[in-house]
Amino acid sequence: MYKSEFDKYLKANKRFSSYMFYGQSTFLVEQYAYLVSKIIAKDEEIEKLYFEEYNFKYAKDRLLQSSLFSSNNVVLIKIDKKIPKKELDALVESANINKDSTLILACIGDADFKSMESSFTAKQNACAVRFFALMPNEAIGFLQNEAKRLKIDYDENALSHLYFMHRQNISLSTNDLSKLALLNERVTTKLVDLHCFGVGSVNFDDFLHDLIASKDISNDLSLLLEEGLNEVFILNQISSFIQQLFMISSHARIYAVVNPIEVLGYNPPKNIWEKKSKLAINIKPKQFLEMLDYILNLELSIKTEKIDNINLYLQASLRKFIVLFR
Repeated sequence: MYKSEFDKYLKANKRFSSYMFYGQSTFLVEQYAYLVSKIIAKDEEIEKLYFEEYNFKYAKDRLLQSSLFSSNNVVLIKIDKKIPKKELDALVESANINKDSTLILACIGDADFKSMESSFTAKQNACAVRFFALMPNEAIGFLQNEAKRLKIDYDENALSHLYFMHRQNISLSTNDLSKLALLNERVTTKLVDLHCFGVGSVNFDDFLHDLIASKDISNDLSLLLEEGLNEVFILNQISSFIQQLFMISSHARIYAVVNPIEVLGYNPPKNIWEKKSKLAINIKPKQFLEMLDYILNLELSIKTEKIDNINLYLQASLRKFIVLFR
């Protein structure tokens, strides 16, 4: 199931014997695994097995045993590679047999976790939830809710400024928001700049703008890749950026005056919005589809073809992109 469906179960207090969380958003996977474990049990009732700590026999025995002092027995397993099906089936069955036990599986990374869904069936009172990367308006909405929870007073565009400073990394943005709460001051863009520091040496939003504006991005792209950004992540961000530009362009052609909240669902920092608007209006409508086709086909090639050096392939392909759409 997807996040929206699972959220309904969560609101209705529906309990499962086993949970599997996986997908594109590591932040959401970890957040929901933590949230569900805290709803079910206290800290001392949660057995955490992270990555190399996972041991099938130990996890199974733990699920089958009930505590003398508590009716809750949660085993939270965080993995970055698939668990063999026989082991996974046995763990899910153990959690269903022992009504005091709950299995929570947080799947981190790019492994083929989808194939593990078949073990999490309704018959075993289990569910598998797949998360997708947060859209900017969803991420900023999350930060707004977090700010309210922390009782932070903030300017409307300060949170989007923080989010884009961290290259749309919701985890880093959330961590900084918690630090800003300690200052007990109104959070403004100036306060964010004073106390928070964006990751990396390249402004990711500037990189996206320069790419679509047909400027030389070779050095910035090399630095982004050296800093560990995944090639598919970069392409996903480019696709998202092109779609945003198309929405801005379409809105401008229909209404003349463009409202960022109506188009994006949030208020971006003024300088970012002005740059995006100017860039979007200068692109012909037909070219948006051609750009998007190119990037999506490039992503498909990287995912399905045998490429010796994906890093170099991406750099060469984006240089070709600039030439094609100059």
